[in-house]
Amino acid sequence: MQSQLTVRLTDDLDKGVAALAKKLHLKRADIVRMALRKFINGVERDTEVSPYEKVQNLIGSLQSGITDLGEAHREHLLKKFRKHA
Repeated sequence: MQSQLTVRLTDDLDKGVAALAKKLHLKRADIVRMALRKFINGVERDTEVSPYEKVQNLIGSLQSGITDLGEAHREHLLKKFRKHA
């Protein structure tokens, strides 16, 4: 069942929707439906953020001072373990 919703738009939004509808050869209502669908999907996706997505901006932002840490991480760990054992 389809429902109807009346929305009052600012002049800027109205002009933007009209211009996009004309450019894409769609109805204004189609543009609004597409925008709402995209917004709702984005909000749903934001609530399902993976652990990686939560810290991805931190990855690579710190330096250890060890130049070959990526290549020789095992040796560096063993060295630390021996030191604290």
